[in-house]
Amino acid sequence: MDVPKHTTIFRKFLVSYLIILIIPSIAGFVSYRTSISVTQSISIENSVTQLQRSQEILERRMVEVEGFTRQLALNPDLNKLMNERKQGDEVNVYGIWSMVKQVTPFSQTNDFLQNYFIYLNNYDVIFTQGSAYFRPEHYYQNFRYTELTLEEWKTSVLGRTHRSEIMPLSSYMSNSKQTSVITYMQSLPLDSFNGSSPATVVVIINEENISNLLAGLEDRYGGWAHISDAQGNTIGLRGISEENAKRLSSDKSLDASLTSQFYQDDLVITIHSDKNGWTYRAGIPRQVLMENANQIKYITWLVTGIALVLGLLAGMLLSYRNSAPINRLLGVMKEQFGKDGISERNEYDFLHGNISHMITSNRQLEHELNRQLPLVRDGFLKRLIAGEFHTAEEIGAAAAQADMSFSSGVGYVGILRINGYSGMDTVDILNELSAARLILKQALAEQVSGLPMTDLGSDRIVMIWAAQAEESVHDVLRQRIADMLERLTQVAYNEYKISITAAFGDAFAMMMDASHSYEQAKQTIEYAEFASKQNMLWFGDSRLETATYYYPLDIEQRLISTIRAGDPDEANRMVLSVMEKNTENQQLSPEMKQQLIGELKGTLLKLLDQKAFMESDLLHTLKNQIISIQASDVLSVIQEQLSETVQALCSVINSKKNHAHIQTVEAIKRFIAEMYGDSELTLYRIAEKVERPEKYISQLFKEVTDINVSDYLEMIRIEQASFLLRTDACTVDEIAARVGYNSSHSFRRAFKRVMGIAPSSYRQSINI
Repeated sequence: MDVPKHTTIFRKFLVSYLIILIIPSIAGFVSYRTSISVTQSISIENSVTQLQRSQEILERRMVEVEGFTRQLALNPDLNKLMNERKQGDEVNVYGIWSMVKQVTPFSQTNDFLQNYFIYLNNYDVIFTQGSAYFRPEHYYQNFRYTELTLEEWKTSVLGRTHRSEIMPLSSYMSNSKQTSVITYMQSLPLDSFNGSSPATVVVIINEENISNLLAGLEDRYGGWAHISDAQGNTIGLRGISEENAKRLSSDKSLDASLTSQFYQDDLVITIHSDKNGWTYRAGIPRQVLMENANQIKYITWLVTGIALVLGLLAGMLLSYRNSAPINRLLGVMKEQFGKDGISERNEYDFLHGNISHMITSNRQLEHELNRQLPLVRDGFLKRLIAGEFHTAEEIGAAAAQADMSFSSGVGYVGILRINGYSGMDTVDILNELSAARLILKQALAEQVSGLPMTDLGSDRIVMIWAAQAEESVHDVLRQRIADMLERLTQVAYNEYKISITAAFGDAFAMMMDASHSYEQAKQTIEYAEFASKQNMLWFGDSRLETATYYYPLDIEQRLISTIRAGDPDEANRMVLSVMEKNTENQQLSPEMKQQLIGELKGTLLKLLDQKAFMESDLLHTLKNQIISIQASDVLSVIQEQLSETVQALCSVINSKKNHAHIQTVEAIKRFIAEMYGDSELTLYRIAEKVERPEKYISQLFKEVTDINVSDYLEMIRIEQASFLLRTDACTVDEIAARVGYNSSHSFRRAFKRVMGIAPSSYRQSINI
């Protein structure tokens, strides 16, 4: 009797697996039909991306070249040389050689600056990195354009005024070596007009440096690339001759406005630069596209065939393996529950009924498991953001145990902070924070179903926002987060008077990186606290760009945050650490030392833009104190000056904090002085007026004035009542109503409690 049952279950499993195996065949056919169009679109997208990347790099290098000329324009030594008047045959040799030493390091930072020279009109001198030519003819003998004579070169290059002018690709001789170059020319000073200028900076850029930026297109696709300026002159090319490139550009059948199009046997990609009008064009052979499509076709059919064969074998094996345990389970159920006569079509109903009976009989165990599930989920999330998992499989197993799943492996980690409770840890405050966290979690759960959340301390909630399949992390998801948190902020404040601040780290590309995004969110929430930021802040908004030796961005941000927090000891330790790391294993050159000290001074000057310093009477004193730090001093003196400055900045911050507390208390007093006659005046209304939580203002008022808010309100009312009793002929009942009491009875009790005498007796004692 067992064999037919086993055979029936086996057949059901096998049919299910065979149906599933049909799907790869259909997918293979669809893949074959779409392989050509998909490959073409991917190739176009990749080519456009690579071409745009080459464009960005080239334009950035050209911006660096322009920046180099602007730095020279601001160089005081060069300005002095340009404005000197030549006395006979005398030449300021020392000044020229000093400038040679100053400009030499620039060639080490940008391969576009490997060959340049500066021409001084007053001395008729050309100097380059490492050399000076006191006659331009000497320079022309070694470095010249093959198409320009000496006089033409002097006239067109040295004798004219140039304003960020670029000479297109030209033949060039460099120490008897033939090459092709483009030339960038800028007259100094920058505001020079027509006619001769005091100095001219000429940067000669080898065409190979530009062509190398286009090598990826040729190496990857066997294609070609060409760059031309707004006039059609060639700037750089790769994999194509200049004649063919010009002929293609002039062909009317090629639509220059299209990004991609087929031209003869090539797919031509064209993009235009908005900055300088240059045109970037690349070509991919058509046969390369077809080879990729054919390869996809062969691989698809091969994989489909192998999958069908292996799938059939696996289906038979799995059908047997899965049906055998079910058959054994049926036998066990019959023995335990004593039921016979199971029909061939009722095996699953039999199992379902008995298993349901077992589950019903063990409700206590099920209830305990469900009760523990939130704790398991909370523990999983805390381990995830702490970075305790080492593999993606470990995360998947722990998530399955916690009955959690993420729609994707990318997203953001954010921290939600409840404002107004920093440094407050009384029992009432903690209870209020617990209620506030519960309200915020419920509101978030209503807006985002299944959003993973866990508590961080008493006033913070950590959230993991995973992107959905159709979302882009940098666009759709960020906007969805911003919209939902904006609604949450409004609901929390309007309905519960809860003010919140949200901080998010950068996007993580996999769950293993969620802990890094969490650390960034922590830095961002600290930045928001010290910078008095509210609402929503991303990690990128808190970062300040810098470029130094050892003085990374996170160190600068931590130093700024530490000073904003008013902690001089930690700030001094960080400054000392930066100085030690730049000097303990190396000897800084004067230039590096000057730039390092300049960056530290710049960090301190950035702080002066904060509101706390802008409103301080010490603003100019602090600014002068920072500016007076000289990089030429010994490091011990500089360290002492920085320490004194940090101490002064922290003192201003701490003073500002105390002042802010006093201002809040004064605002409360002014509001009470205006509204004491309103019988509905409560702590809630006072908190609403100063935009702070009730517990916060109650504790703050007590700390500053050593009296409770309610006692102070009563004192003001009794003082005013005393004044009215002395000067006004109103009755006690009328006075009670005017000073904010609902009944004369409560007024009389309060007056006697404060003054030690009844209101009527007080009036009689005044009149005696």
